[in-house]
Amino acid sequence: MKLNENWLRAWVNPKLTAEQIGEQLTMAGLELDNLTKVARDFCGVVVGEVLSVEQHPDADKLKVTMVNIGQGEPLQIVCGASNVAVGIKIPVATIGAQLPPIEGKAFHIKKNKLRGVLSHGMLCGGSEIDCDDGVDGLLILPVDAPIGMDIREYLNLDNHILDISITPNRGDCFSVRGMARELAVLNNLPFRIPFDTKPVAKNGNEKQAVGVLSDACARYFVQVLTDVVNVESPKFIVDALNGSGIKPKNLLVDVTNFVLMELGQPLHAFDKDKIVGKINVRIANAGEKLLLLNESEITLSGDELVICDDDGVIALAGIMGGLRTAVSDTTKNVVIESAFFKPVAIAGKARRFGLHTDASQRFERGVDFELPEVALNRAVSLLKEFGKANVHDITKHDDVAQLPKRDAILVSLAKIHSLLGVNIDKKICIDILQKLEIKTEESGDILICTPPSHRYDINIAEDLVEEIARIYGYNNIANCLPSFHANLYDNSKQRHRDTIKQALVNAGYFEAVSFSFSDEKIEQHFDNQVFAKPLMLANPISSDLAVMRRTLLSSLLPCIKYNLNRQQNRIRLFEMGLRFDGETVESLSQIDTLALIAVGTQNPEQPFVFDSTVKAGMDFYDLKHDVERVLPACLVSGGRVRYVRSELDFLHPGQGADVLIDTKKIGYLGQLHPRIAQALDLPTVWVAELDINALIELHDQQNAVVAPSKFPSVRRDMAVLVDRSVHVQDLMGDIYTHAGLHLKDVWLFDVYEGERLPTDKKSLAFAMIWQDHDGTLSDELINANFTAIVTSLANKYQAVLRD
Repeated sequence: MKLNENWLRAWVNPKLTAEQIGEQLTMAGLELDNLTKVARDFCGVVVGEVLSVEQHPDADKLKVTMVNIGQGEPLQIVCGASNVAVGIKIPVATIGAQLPPIEGKAFHIKKNKLRGVLSHGMLCGGSEIDCDDGVDGLLILPVDAPIGMDIREYLNLDNHILDISITPNRGDCFSVRGMARELAVLNNLPFRIPFDTKPVAKNGNEKQAVGVLSDACARYFVQVLTDVVNVESPKFIVDALNGSGIKPKNLLVDVTNFVLMELGQPLHAFDKDKIVGKINVRIANAGEKLLLLNESEITLSGDELVICDDDGVIALAGIMGGLRTAVSDTTKNVVIESAFFKPVAIAGKARRFGLHTDASQRFERGVDFELPEVALNRAVSLLKEFGKANVHDITKHDDVAQLPKRDAILVSLAKIHSLLGVNIDKKICIDILQKLEIKTEESGDILICTPPSHRYDINIAEDLVEEIARIYGYNNIANCLPSFHANLYDNSKQRHRDTIKQALVNAGYFEAVSFSFSDEKIEQHFDNQVFAKPLMLANPISSDLAVMRRTLLSSLLPCIKYNLNRQQNRIRLFEMGLRFDGETVESLSQIDTLALIAVGTQNPEQPFVFDSTVKAGMDFYDLKHDVERVLPACLVSGGRVRYVRSELDFLHPGQGADVLIDTKKIGYLGQLHPRIAQALDLPTVWVAELDINALIELHDQQNAVVAPSKFPSVRRDMAVLVDRSVHVQDLMGDIYTHAGLHLKDVWLFDVYEGERLPTDKKSLAFAMIWQDHDGTLSDELINANFTAIVTSLANKYQAVLRD
């Protein structure tokens, strides 16, 4: 939030520089992001009035003016601005003035001849004194600008703008009032509202009919104003808004924005002449449409809080008004709205429609529910004073029972000492809390505290301790090492996770860390019989992070897209994180998952090849090899890992497999279905997901490392004739089962399908290694094991041993 220093000092004025104020707020948890001057240093510029304008004798585009600067004779100044005119007041740079540098070069004003006519200064535009008003020409000042006054003083250009980063829990600080309250407490200064908050005297009896049909709106106040002179806003409002980064528009709009920034209460002005009948506050009907102030049309879902008249929706409550009832420069009669909407009713609705407004930012975090009438009175007072408005009746809906409850919180002095590590006197604690407007009572060493209406972030004892600490001053708490009992334990799970990560890093993968939320549009590609519908977030941080991810792929696919768009053509990423399964919060389960994703060639710097017989890109077996890197070696070599054709419809139907250990599925791998890749504008993508907890259990089951055997190994080769439909891994599993205790390894080394074999048959050749640690294996034992294997394969798969 941008904050005008002078505006802040109008509320509370500590004897500190702007830099010191920023440091003090930062140490209190309100971080100063940036501190800038309104304008760079310059001097010699004063307010002047144009007395006459004549055409330059030798230049069509130049004018010769006479200008009064409040001292001495009027100055003759040559000017080329198209908007120069008699009677206007403008900034005048006098002889010797030094203006802000242009492209790093000093800019000094000297007496000079322009096409033969002597010029004793320069009439300035806004950009020339760092006060750009967006007008191409002179900066025209208000008619009441004092002639001869230093322009820096008149325009408050020695002022600073504090850009403060406000955390989401401190919605009470999104205003000058909120920041001034903090500053007053930090400097032990009195805090009060510097204007009258009483209702403005009426001079009319018109009243706007109102109906509130939803508990989400506990307070709704509107007041009718007629015959408003919608002129330019006074200078103090213009300066305040400019300093807050808001462009002034007209008095009606500027006053609502001014009160918003001053008090933190959003207001809305409806053109009374465009309202049809009664104003109602209700929940929207699904399918209703609203044309917003930004000229975008939205279709309502049926859970939004809206403001309506007899002709339909006229505003999205707490977010943005509708164009149909918007005020304009010609508006004379208005209805000013000031309300309290429950945060839960506003949260997430702005992001749903791609909106971010000052009003929604405040209502989502919680607005002081005691502010609506104060803010309304302030706005009406300003419009009556500067817009000559006739003031009519206030219509009030005030349902106190629906206001947020302010429950008492108990905190003991022992708790404060325990958390802060320092003894702070009880009187100091009470004084701090009371200055923060937290009602505090004593009961022995227990403080009974009731948060004020503007503090939604104070709910538990620890919140009170934090308030005491930050006002007491973190710098006043001595540094000391904490004292505690260290309970050391074997963190084998983390060790195994690190082992898996290192294996993938060694394979050329980079770790990704992403949100647990994902884009609903990407998640839709994974809708199938395996995953439940994704759980929608009530208050997503953005529209493309609106659901809990059911698969880590929905987080990694945008990463692939991002890198491809930046000329990266070989990408290997992995992530360890949670995916979420369940359609409701109650049924939601968290699955710790490892995901791999790969695009591009198998090897770095692998050149493109034109020979179609030479493999250029990654394939299924490369991905399978990468997956096996994270599996315990004993499982892979022991035949316990099996790959079964996957039925997942987001995988390529001929390039996907489920990963099984024995008979338990622990994940899948394969090529992302081309349909999804095409929809996301991606090339061939290889993906895998594995259950981390299952992997860790497998690592825990590994046998201890043993020394190599001193005794010789025995190799036997076997070729069998089987049906083409028989899977190699089924045969290998059967070999491990019947080969005895001493089989160390088995692998397939030849596949033959040819003219000498029946068309429905294939020949598979396996190599088998036996070895014992305790002695040399006998031929009788090897022969017996070999015979058992052949017999089993013949019985189960009708395998025929080939010579």
